Order: sequence, then structure tokens, then C-alpha cells
Amino acid sequence: MGMASTPTKPHHHLPQAVDEHASKAGLRMVAVFEATKGVLAMVLAVILIAVRHRMEDLAEELLYHLHIGFDQRWAQALLHGANDLSYMKIGTVLGVAMAYAAVRFTEAWGLWYRRVWAEWFALLSGTLYLPIEIVKVVQHWHWLPISVLLINLAIVLYMLEIRVREIRLHRQQHV
Repeated sequence: MGMASTPTKPHHHLPQAVDEHASKAGLRMVAVFEATKGVLAMVLAVILIAVRHRMEDLAEELLYHLHIGFDQRWAQALLHGANDLSYMKIGTVLGVAMAYAAVRFTEAWGLWYRRVWAEWFALLSGTLYLPIEIVKVVQHWHWLPISVLLINLAIVLYMLEIRVREIRLHRQQHV
């Protein structure tokens, strides 16, 4: 009485959920940066809500202190924008800030715990912002937009390097 041979099923490799190869410190640094963006979004929303009835006055004071004439085109745009902000609904401001913060916090959590999906998400979301940031630098050559662009570019290149290295490693192991 021999044992019946059971056919072996082909081995299916499940996608990796946790990145065991990427630098924990590097991913956590990006996670802290993303969480900070979420916190800043919430803080700015609270500030906008707190001063929404004074936005026009604050914009006028800013232009006055900077000795900028109210007749300049971009000064008028600032005043118009301040007027529009003063009439925004609190729910809209909070909703947008909370949605943005939730995305940033989710990404930060995933990166902190070295999740592969978060690496892909950071790569994709960072890449989507690059064209906008490049336009901002071209339009206004200033340290802030340049810094934002360089930080985002560094994160995108870091995430790209992590994902490419992991794909190559996976291919080498399965050849």
C-alpha cells in the first residue's frame, strides 16, 4: 500500500508587504517629514479659520509694512484672495486640511513601518508634485520654492532607488 502522490501546486510568490532591505532610518526620516506636512496643514487650517474675518485687513497690513503699492497687479490678487478666504466656509477649510493630513499621516505610518505600498505611494505622490514645484521655482526664484523642490526631488529619488533596488534583488533571486 503505497502512498498516493499528491501533485504539487506551483509556488506563487506573494508580494512583499514589508521592505526588509531599505534603511529604517531613511524611511523614518521621510515619514517624519510627511507627518510634519500633515500637522502643518492642520495648523494652517486652524489659523485660517481663526483669522478668516480679518484676512483682508491682514493682507492690507502686510502690503503696507512691505511698502508695496495697492495698485500693483499681484497686490490686487493678494487682496482679492484674502477677500475670498474671508468668506470660505469653515467646513471646507477643515475638510480639505483633514483630507490632506489624513493622506500624509497614512503615508507616514506606512513609511515608519517600512510598508512597500507606502514607498510606492511616496514615489507617486512626490512625482505628481514635481511639475508644479518646478513651475513655482521658474516663476519665483526664491529660497522657499527651491527648498521645497529640492526636498521633494530628494525624496522621489530616494524612493525610486529603494524600489528599483528591490525589483533588481527580486529578479536576481528568481532567475
